[in-house]
Amino acid sequence: MARRKSETLTEVELELMDVLWDKGAASVTDIVEALPEERLAYSSVLTMMRILEQKGYVTHEKEGRAFIYRPLVNRREAQQSVIGYLLRRFFDNSPEQLVVNLLEHENLGPRDVKRLKKMISDSE
Repeated sequence: MARRKSETLTEVELELMDVLWDKGAASVTDIVEALPEERLAYSSVLTMMRILEQKGYVTHEKEGRAFIYRPLVNRREAQQSVIGYLLRRFFDNSPEQLVVNLLEHENLGPRDVKRLKKMISDSE
Protein backbone atom coordinates (compact mmCIF):
# COMPACT_ATOMS: atom_id res chain seq x y z
CA MET A 1 0.00 0.00 0.00
CA ALA A 2 1.35 3.44 -0.94
CA ARG A 3 2.14 5.80 1.86
CA ARG A 4 -0.22 8.76 2.16
CA LYS A 5 1.31 12.10 1.19
CA SER A 6 1.91 14.30 4.24
CA GLU A 7 0.43 17.79 4.06
CA THR A 8 2.95 19.01 6.62
CA LEU A 9 6.73 18.75 6.78
CA THR A 10 8.30 15.57 8.07
CA GLU A 11 11.19 15.82 10.53
CA VAL A 12 13.81 15.41 7.78
CA GLU A 13 12.01 17.81 5.44
CA LEU A 14 11.94 20.41 8.22
CA GLU A 15 15.67 19.97 8.75
CA LEU A 16 16.29 20.62 5.04
CA MET A 17 13.92 23.59 5.00
CA ASP A 18 15.75 25.05 8.03
CA VAL A 19 18.92 25.06 5.94
CA LEU A 20 17.13 26.80 3.05
CA TRP A 21 15.46 29.34 5.33
CA ASP A 22 18.83 30.16 6.86
CA LYS A 23 20.70 30.34 3.55
CA GLY A 24 17.93 31.73 1.32
CA ALA A 25 19.05 29.46 -1.53
CA ALA A 26 21.31 26.43 -1.77
CA SER A 27 22.41 23.55 -3.95
CA VAL A 28 22.06 19.97 -2.77
CA THR A 29 25.79 19.98 -2.00
CA ASP A 30 25.38 23.14 0.11
CA ILE A 31 22.51 21.53 2.02
CA VAL A 32 24.44 18.29 2.64
CA GLU A 33 27.40 20.30 3.93
CA ALA A 34 25.17 22.33 6.27
CA LEU A 35 23.75 19.21 7.93
CA PRO A 36 25.44 17.49 10.88
CA GLU A 37 28.27 15.23 9.71
CA GLU A 38 27.07 12.30 7.62
CA ARG A 39 23.42 13.03 8.47
CA LEU A 40 22.12 12.31 4.95
CA ALA A 41 23.74 11.22 1.71
CA TYR A 42 23.67 13.48 -1.34
CA SER A 43 21.19 11.19 -3.12
CA SER A 44 18.83 11.22 -0.12
CA VAL A 45 18.88 15.03 0.05
CA LEU A 46 18.27 15.22 -3.70
CA THR A 47 15.25 12.92 -3.36
CA MET A 48 13.90 14.93 -0.42
CA MET A 49 14.32 18.19 -2.33
CA ARG A 50 12.29 16.76 -5.21
CA ILE A 51 9.58 15.76 -2.73
CA LEU A 52 9.61 19.25 -1.19
CA GLU A 53 9.24 20.69 -4.68
CA GLN A 54 6.27 18.40 -5.40
CA LYS A 55 4.70 19.53 -2.11
CA GLY A 56 5.12 23.17 -3.15
CA TYR A 57 7.64 24.13 -0.47
CA VAL A 58 10.61 24.85 -2.78
CA THR A 59 11.48 25.65 -6.36
CA HIS A 60 14.73 25.34 -8.24
CA GLU A 61 16.73 27.05 -10.95
CA LYS A 62 19.56 25.50 -12.89
CA GLU A 63 22.90 27.25 -12.44
CA GLY A 64 25.58 25.53 -14.48
CA ARG A 65 25.24 21.84 -13.66
CA ALA A 66 23.67 22.40 -10.24
CA PHE A 67 20.08 23.02 -9.21
CA ILE A 68 19.74 25.90 -6.76
CA TYR A 69 16.75 25.46 -4.46
CA ARG A 70 14.81 28.34 -2.94
CA PRO A 71 11.99 28.21 -0.43
CA LEU A 72 8.51 29.12 -1.69
CA VAL A 73 7.12 29.03 1.84
CA ASN A 74 8.65 30.97 4.70
CA ARG A 75 9.08 29.58 8.21
CA ARG A 76 6.02 31.41 9.54
CA GLU A 77 3.79 30.03 6.76
CA ALA A 78 5.02 26.51 7.52
CA GLN A 79 4.25 27.02 11.21
CA GLN A 80 0.74 28.24 10.36
CA SER A 81 0.22 25.19 8.15
CA VAL A 82 1.16 22.84 11.00
CA ILE A 83 -1.07 24.68 13.46
CA GLY A 84 -3.97 24.47 11.01
CA TYR A 85 -3.31 20.75 10.60
CA LEU A 86 -3.26 20.24 14.38
CA LEU A 87 -6.48 22.20 14.80
CA ARG A 88 -8.30 20.18 12.13
CA ARG A 89 -6.87 16.79 13.07
CA PHE A 90 -6.82 16.84 16.86
CA PHE A 91 -8.84 19.79 18.16
CA ASP A 92 -12.02 19.88 16.08
CA ASN A 93 -10.94 23.21 14.50
CA SER A 94 -11.00 24.84 17.93
CA PRO A 95 -8.11 27.15 18.82
CA GLU A 96 -9.55 27.27 22.34
CA GLN A 97 -9.18 23.48 22.74
CA LEU A 98 -5.58 23.69 21.53
CA VAL A 99 -4.71 26.48 23.96
CA VAL A 100 -6.46 24.74 26.88
CA ASN A 101 -4.54 21.56 26.08
CA LEU A 102 -1.25 23.44 26.05
CA LEU A 103 -2.06 25.18 29.33
CA GLU A 104 -3.03 21.90 31.00
CA HIS A 105 -0.03 19.90 29.82
CA GLU A 106 2.85 22.35 29.60
CA ASN A 107 4.66 23.92 32.52
CA LEU A 108 4.26 27.65 32.07
CA GLY A 109 6.13 30.00 34.34
CA PRO A 110 4.70 33.22 35.75
CA ARG A 111 6.42 35.20 32.98
CA ASP A 112 4.74 33.05 30.30
CA VAL A 113 1.32 33.44 31.94
CA LYS A 114 1.77 37.21 32.18
CA ARG A 115 2.70 37.41 28.51
CA LEU A 116 -0.30 35.27 27.50
CA LYS A 117 -2.66 37.44 29.55
CA LYS A 118 -1.29 40.55 27.85
CA MET A 119 -1.72 38.98 24.41
CA ILE A 120 -5.32 38.05 25.22
CA SER A 121 -6.17 41.51 26.55
CA ASP A 122 -4.50 43.17 23.52
CA SER A 123 -6.59 41.06 21.13
CA GLU A 124 -9.90 42.02 22.73
